[in-house]
Amino acid sequence: MELNRRTVIAGAAAAGIAATTLGGTAQASGGRAPVKKPFGTLADGTKISSWSLANGGTRLKVLDYGGIVQSLEIPDRHGRYRNVSLGFDTIEDYVAGSPYFGALIGRYGNRIGKGRFTLDGKAYQVSVNDGENTLHGGAQGFDKRVWDVEPFAEGSDVGLYLYYTSVDGEMGYPGTLRVKVTYTLTRQGDWRIDYEATTDKATVVNLTSHVYWNLAGEDSGSIHDHELRIAASRYTPVDSGLIPTGELAKAAGTPFDFRRAKAVGEDIRVAHQQLLYGQGFDHNWVLDKGVTAKPVAVATLRDPSSGRSLTISTTEPGLQFYSGNFLDGTLVGSGGTVYRQGDGLCLETQHFPDSPNKPSFPSTVLRPGQTYRTTTIHSFGR
Repeated sequence: MELNRRTVIAGAAAAGIAATTLGGTAQASGGRAPVKKPFGTLADGTKISSWSLANGGTRLKVLDYGGIVQSLEIPDRHGRYRNVSLGFDTIEDYVAGSPYFGALIGRYGNRIGKGRFTLDGKAYQVSVNDGENTLHGGAQGFDKRVWDVEPFAEGSDVGLYLYYTSVDGEMGYPGTLRVKVTYTLTRQGDWRIDYEATTDKATVVNLTSHVYWNLAGEDSGSIHDHELRIAASRYTPVDSGLIPTGELAKAAGTPFDFRRAKAVGEDIRVAHQQLLYGQGFDHNWVLDKGVTAKPVAVATLRDPSSGRSLTISTTEPGLQFYSGNFLDGTLVGSGGTVYRQGDGLCLETQHFPDSPNKPSFPSTVLRPGQTYRTTTIHSFGR
C-alpha cells in the first residue's frame, strides 16, 4: 500500500455523518468530523495544533506534536464523561519532560540493550537515553516529532491520518522510514490504530502507543484497584536495566499471572526480584495468540468504581504492562492534577523489547519492498 498523503473527506456532511458537539453525547449512529485548533508554539516557531473528534460516545483530542492523545473521554455507567488519559494542558509541559504521555512511539518502542544491534553483518549504535540503553526510539523519538495530519470522515467512521518520514540515520537507525498511522473512531466508539511503514534500507521497527490509562478519571488517584486480565501464560523477565534476559518465563504461580482478572495492586508489593527491578510492573507479556493477521482480544481493564472498561485487541505478539511506577509527584497534569506513583498505567501492544539482539524473539526487521503493518483496537464499555 502506498503511504503517500492522499485526499480525504474532511466534512461530515460529505460523508453523510450527523455532527454533534463535543459538549454533548456523541451518538452511536454518527460522529463529529475532526476540528482543528491551535495548541501552542514550539521554541523554533513551529505552530502546534490539536484535533478534536467524537464518535459512538468516545471523544478524542490529538496533537500533531508526537501524535499525542491529549485527552480521551468516555462515559461511566451513569453516562458521566471523564478524561481517562493522563496528559498536560500546554505544549510547553509536553516538551519540558513528558514521560511519553499519550504519544506515538518509534522508531523502536521499548528498550534496546546498550543501544546496539547488528543487522546483516553491520553494527549500529543508536541514541542512548535510558541509562546505558535506548528507550522508545532515543532522545528524539517519534514522540517528539511534528506529524503531518489529515482528517477524514468515511461512512460512519471519523479519524486522522498521521504521516512522518524518519530519514536515514535519524537517531542512528538505518533507512529512510515512511510512516503512516491511522487513528479511527468507529460508530461503536472504538479507537482503532493502524500502523504502516516502508523503508529503503533494512532496519528495525516497533511502533506503539503510550497512553497512560486511569478509567476512574485522570485526576482520581491510584489505579491499583483497577482489575486487569492479560491473555498470556508467559512473560519476558528482565535484568536490572529492564532489558529482557531472553527467557520466556511462566506466569503461573507468580505476580505476573493475569490470566484471570485481578486488581493491579493485589501482588504489586510482593517480594519478587522482577518487581524490584521494575519498581512494580514494567514488563512484556508474551501473548498466547502470537502474531495474528487480524486483531484478537488480549487484555481487559476495568474500574469497579465507575464501571468503565477497556478491551484491547491487537495483531501484535506482546503487551508491555507498565504500572506507572516512575510517576513521582513532580508532574502537574491536566487541570492542575499532580501525578503520583500508580496514578496511571500503560498497556503497549508491541513486539518484544530488545528483539534486535534476541534472535529467538519474533523479528522486528523491515526490508525494502515489505510493508510493516500492525493494528490495535481499544473498545470501551461501562
